[in-house]
Amino acid sequence: MKCWNCEKDTAGRPFCAACGKIAARAPGATHFDVFGLPRTYDVDVPALEKQYRELSLQLHPDRFAQAEARERRLSLEQTTALNEAFKTLKDPTKRAFYLLKLHGVDLEREDAGAQKDMPLEFLEEVMELREALDEAMEAKDLERAKKMATDVEGRRKSALQEAVDTLRTLEKGVPVESSVKKASHALGRVRYFTRFLEQVDAFEEEVLA
Repeated sequence: MKCWNCEKDTAGRPFCAACGKIAARAPGATHFDVFGLPRTYDVDVPALEKQYRELSLQLHPDRFAQAEARERRLSLEQTTALNEAFKTLKDPTKRAFYLLKLHGVDLEREDAGAQKDMPLEFLEEVMELREALDEAMEAKDLERAKKMATDVEGRRKSALQEAVDTLRTLEKGVPVESSVKKASHALGRVRYFTRFLEQVDAFEEEVLA
């Protein structure tokens, strides 16, 4: 990526090392690139937070209030990208979903094919959980719903760990389709279990209101 001001290579950094001008974002840059990190699940979060604070101060639009229009725009773009990258990488679950996305499967899309390709036994499990929760909610049985939530939270943690272990194996070599599918199924379960827990929380608020 060339610096717009001096034509030197910016090496993906937010500022040009040659002239000090704020740099444009490289096309296709990932959240990991924003922080100069390798594409891996294992992120040093305290170090990430420290780097985020430093970059936030350097890139903040207020520092470029008197600069030319191009630099003001680049400051806003870089700051937006920095905030989004930090929000994603600091969270273990979001980080896993993002890594899967980099492997070609975006489970955040409602029409994601991987969601429709979930194992039949899981779909049956989902139906049973849904029916049980509906019954508890109709009966205003908060205690039963909370017991279900405790069990589902355990399943969610187990599914996330399975996804993380699989993503780590993907980082070590060429992505294998079966491994990507395994990770997508595990995170598909995480996605459902998270929504289930959110519904129980909403039910509890409603009952206790």
